[in-house]
This record gives sequence, structure tokens and C-alpha cells, in this order.
Amino acid sequence: MQVEKKKLNAFDIYTLGVGGAIGSGIFVMMGSGIAYTGRSIVLAVSVGCLYMLLAYLFHPVMSSMFVVPGGDYDMKAMLLGPTMTGFSALTNVVGSLGMASYSISFASYFTSVFTGLADYQEWIALLITLIFFAFSIRGTKALATLTSVITVILLVSIVVFIGVGVPQVQPGYWSNADGGFWVDGFSGFIGAIAMMSFACQGSTMGPVSVMPVTKNARRVIPLTILFITLTVGVVYGLMAYVAAGVLSLDQVAGQNLSVVASAIFNPALFAVFILGAACCAILSSFASGLTQIRYPLQSVANDGWLPSVFKKTTKNGYPYVVMGLYLIFAIVPIFTSLSVDTLISLTMIPMMIINTYMNISLIRLVKKYPAQWKNSVLHMPFPLFCCLCALGTLCALAVAYYLFIALDVTSMILCVVILAVLLILSRVQLMRGVVKKEDLLAKREEIAAAALAATAAEDN
Repeated sequence: MQVEKKKLNAFDIYTLGVGGAIGSGIFVMMGSGIAYTGRSIVLAVSVGCLYMLLAYLFHPVMSSMFVVPGGDYDMKAMLLGPTMTGFSALTNVVGSLGMASYSISFASYFTSVFTGLADYQEWIALLITLIFFAFSIRGTKALATLTSVITVILLVSIVVFIGVGVPQVQPGYWSNADGGFWVDGFSGFIGAIAMMSFACQGSTMGPVSVMPVTKNARRVIPLTILFITLTVGVVYGLMAYVAAGVLSLDQVAGQNLSVVASAIFNPALFAVFILGAACCAILSSFASGLTQIRYPLQSVANDGWLPSVFKKTTKNGYPYVVMGLYLIFAIVPIFTSLSVDTLISLTMIPMMIINTYMNISLIRLVKKYPAQWKNSVLHMPFPLFCCLCALGTLCALAVAYYLFIALDVTSMILCVVILAVLLILSRVQLMRGVVKKEDLLAKREEIAAAALAATAAEDN
């Protein structure tokens, strides 16, 4: 696989992660989270950032031990068995449903300002999808630079939202006298965390995906992930405080942030906020998502989980065929009746199933590579590490469970079908010998060797 030169620094990784985390999830799903737990949403989103860091524990741990060429995909290949390796590989294609949620959300917010275009939401979503895929052809650095610019605009707009909104929060926010702070008790609180999980996952997904092109990756990526998580937790907490505190709960529950924005801003500032914050947040997530999927998809094709035609690349190494497949699956949901919440759940549930296995397998990994673990910036006493792995496993399982039970019956069936298809396709490829178990085991050793070599090269 042809990889770009190491061009990204800590600031690039930070903006990529922040831009990926502060995206469509917070702007579209905040109202759903409020419906679950009421004004305690301010705690749910803050805790949720730490929660998702634990659910993706293998990301900061493995990135602190190795420079893994294929990012998230190769991390999973190092720990998963043959069947689950295929399942995980094919899940990357399902991730295109999440990209569809970005374009749909963007079109919804965009037409709330330009109301005359309301009848053209699908075509606006299609156009923005094509534009960002075109940017991806220019390379990772181009998308990272675009993300950095968008993220600056986004954060300025959010600061204005918080600055204007906080003074307008109604008295008694922290009181439960009206039953509005804990709407559905502890179960509602956990449900809200699971609902908001998609909004927080970019804090790890984006950074590890660009490990091959990051300077001093083993130190920069895990430490930057921690700073990203802290930043996102604070920002989300303040946004939730405004979202749940300015208007009554019945006005904001199940609604996106445009409802609150229209209440705290005059028409001109409302338009600026929607375009500068909501739209930029979604666009940053789109750019971050495309950045983080390139190398995993390329690895999926090269490993044989897809027909050989998907291995083709341009002279510069861009995997145009497999990215074209991803583009098709990102476009199709735009013209269906699937909601953004459903698309996000269908994306997240397979991921969380894999994460449960990955987090518990970290115990075996650090035992196999004691030298790398000893030199990790995240090194800690082994009993504490085992407790963190168990906690991370439980967090991932809980997210999958709560997202699944929140689906309607039809979406539940669709989710089960997707999971079954991924599993069956994985087994079929193995049984047909298209992908051989012995090759996977050899590939695992190759990935480990490449990771160790890249780690040694970075040390030198």
C-alpha cells in the first residue's frame, strides 16, 4: 500500500478529532438526548465523552504502543479471529451510512435558512457528498487542511452560541423539583449517553486513522486524543446547558438546536449560527469521516474481502474503486425514508460489537508485547489496566444495547439483517478460500512486524 509522507502535526490531529467529534451528532441528536434524560443532558454528554473514550479504549492504547500502517483496520486485524476480521472489514462499508447522515443533516439545517430550497434537500445532500469526495482525491493533507479551517469557524460559532445562551438559561436548572432534571431516572441517563455516543466517537476515530502520516505518532496521537476528549466534553456540556435550559423541555425534546438558536438569536445571527456552527460542524464530520476511512477501505480491498478490482489505485495511491463503492453506499440512503437516528444506530451497533472484543483482547496484547507496553506513554499498573479493559468492554456493550432497543421494529429487523449479512459474507469468503485463514494469520504477523518496524523507525 502506498502511503503519503508524514505531514500531519499535533494541531492537525487535534482539529481533525475535534472536527470529527463536534459534528452532526450534537446538532441533530441533542434533542433526542434531552427527551431521554431532561436537563441532566449536561452531565450525560460530558460523561458520554469519557464513556466513548473507554468504549474505544483500544485506540489510544494501541496507538501508544505501535505505529499501525492501516490505522483502525490493522489494529483490529492484529487481535480479531478470521471470521470477526471479515465482519470488521465489511463493517467499514456499512460506515457509509454514517456519511449519509451527515449530508442529510447538512441539507436540513441549510434549508432552515434558505427556506426556498426546502424541496431540494436530497439534491443538496447529494451535491455536498460529491464535493467532499472530490476533495478526498487530493489527499489526506487537503482534507485535514479543510477540516482545520472549518473547525475554527465552527468553534467560534459555538462560543457565540454559548456566550449568548448561558445568560438566558432559566433559574432552577439544577433542581429536580419539577421532575425535569431526571426525566427517566438512571435508565434514561444511560440511554442518553448511548444516544449521544455517535457525537463523541470522532475523538478517537479520526486521529488513529491518519497514524501513517502523523509525525511522532505514538506520542502525539494518544495524548492528543485525551485533549480532544476534554475539549469536546467541556464544549458539549456547555452546549447542553443552553439547549436544555433556555426553553421548556417540551419545546426542545426531540428537536435539533435550531429551535434554541431561533430563541436566543435575532434572525441575522440565527442564520450565521446555522451556517457557521451547524453546517460547519456537519461538514467537518464529513471531511473527518472521509479522512479516516481511506486507509481502512484500502486494506479491506487488499486483503481480499472485496473483489480484486477494488484494489486499484491512482498513481498517487488513491483507492478510487473502493472509494467509489463507498460513495454509492453514502448516496443511496439520501433518497430513502431512513431517519438520521436510524442511520447512526445502524452504523454504531456493528462497531460496538467489535469494540467489546477488542477492548478485552488488549490484555492479551500487552502480555505479548511487554516492551512496547512498557515504553507506552499510557503505561500503568497491570491490575488497573485490566479494570479499564473490562470497563471499556461494558461501555461498548451498553451502547450497542441501548441503540438497538431505541429502534423501531422495522429498523431492528434491518439491523439484524445487516449484522447477519456481514457475518455470512465473512464466512463465505473464508469457506470459498478467497480469504484463507492461514493468510490472515500471516497477515496478522505482517501487520505486527510492520507496526514494530514503523515504531522502530519513529524512534530513530
